[in-house]
Amino acid sequence: MRYLPNGTQMKKADEYTIQTIGIPSIVLMERAALKVVEAMENAGIDLSRPLIVCGSGNNGGDGFAAARLLREKDCDVSALFVGREESMSQECRLQRDIVRNSGIEVLTGFPEKEYSVIVDAVFGVGLSREITGHYDKVIRWMNERKGQKVAIDIPSGICSCTGRVLGNAFRAQITVAVECEKLGCALFPGKNYAGRTIVVPIGIDKSVLSDMNDICFTYNMGELPALLPARKEDSHKGSYGRILMITGSNGMAGASFLSACAAYSVGAGLVQIYTSEANRPVLQQLLPEAVMSTYTEFDADRLDELLEWADVVCIGCGLGQSSLSEKIFVHTMKNVRVPCVIDADGLNLLSRHMDLLEQCENNRFVLTPHMKEMSRLTGRSVESISEDRMKTLDRFTERYPAVCVLKDSRTAVACRGKQKFLNLAGNSAMAKAGSGDVLAGVIAGFLGQKMELFQGAALGVWVHACGGDRARDAMGEYSVLARDLITGIQKCIKEAEEYRK
Repeated sequence: MRYLPNGTQMKKADEYTIQTIGIPSIVLMERAALKVVEAMENAGIDLSRPLIVCGSGNNGGDGFAAARLLREKDCDVSALFVGREESMSQECRLQRDIVRNSGIEVLTGFPEKEYSVIVDAVFGVGLSREITGHYDKVIRWMNERKGQKVAIDIPSGICSCTGRVLGNAFRAQITVAVECEKLGCALFPGKNYAGRTIVVPIGIDKSVLSDMNDICFTYNMGELPALLPARKEDSHKGSYGRILMITGSNGMAGASFLSACAAYSVGAGLVQIYTSEANRPVLQQLLPEAVMSTYTEFDADRLDELLEWADVVCIGCGLGQSSLSEKIFVHTMKNVRVPCVIDADGLNLLSRHMDLLEQCENNRFVLTPHMKEMSRLTGRSVESISEDRMKTLDRFTERYPAVCVLKDSRTAVACRGKQKFLNLAGNSAMAKAGSGDVLAGVIAGFLGQKMELFQGAALGVWVHACGGDRARDAMGEYSVLARDLITGIQKCIKEAEEYRK
């Protein structure tokens, strides 16, 4: 697990390291500059004629220190100061003076010559205001120059909390992140401006981050073996969960198949599909491993029997929004007593009955909305949700006792009182019909193996995305189908099993 702090959170770690651990700020700055230079060298950046563009804060101080180190390597380095003299931090001023004393000219106007690389050290992670005037001209000038582009810690103009472009932003090919990748560089559109992020350690104590409930974290591939639920030799199908899939209205057998097959693929022991009678012949052909129960009309007694049988319920994939579907959904919401994943049409039906979720005494629901579905659930526009999805998730989970999986190119998982998971795996090949059905089944499958709701949802999102990466590697970005994601997931889990052995 690694943290993705925003600027405020990272500053708290900085302050703890300086004030409590006792490492002086200037020492951390020297380490940062050294690591930035090393990262550029290792990345093959042309350092023959670098220009370091420095602001007034400590990010500018990092830049000045990096300029001095590059001169020591006989690079034809130049430094351009674009900040305000009266606003300079103590450390930045010291580094600027050292650079001057070292014989490096500190420019204050835009030079006419071209450089092999432009290094952005104008703003750090604390920027929150829109860029206008002088700084807008600076960033435009940097973006227009020839040569490679590198940002120190975060591209100037990107909000470290949301990834939003604050009017204008530096477009980097590489961002050298100090100690942690910043949240704004992981979220879009910030990710597009950050390019490839290289994280460099400089000795900042990150232990304080673990105490922050509002911080985001992500997983690395090597962690999968330890995260998968354990399986015992002395076990049977009942040991790994009975999953009830209330999915598939008339003609929507595909959604039922994909979600049920995905649940089996991550280790669920027994899956029963409750679907329209019209889907029976297709599903029995596609997935004979599943138990089949069907309906032609609303049958409360039969539904109660199935809910009593299940260890986990997944409702909504291809369910439709007819009056019959709504009766089934509402009855399930009122009577389910086990973990319940709500997806697709289930979420659209839920948007009409949010009182049922608000009145729930125990947290047993996992919701998996994409942006439009989240808009229906919250009454907010997609645009406003996208501007600050983390704040939207915080507000939603504070009001409703549920785990919320907000699906997007960067899917986030949130639950009241827990740190948020942000998924950085996956790719555009997954933007296909049926992908969400697979995810719902994966999460249900993990919950059936007695995983805690938030952990099962976070792991499900990540494994689903890693499976998408495997499918993309095998078939390319264009040709992947939702069923191929299941094959990719199976490959990921097999690799993790082999590693564990």
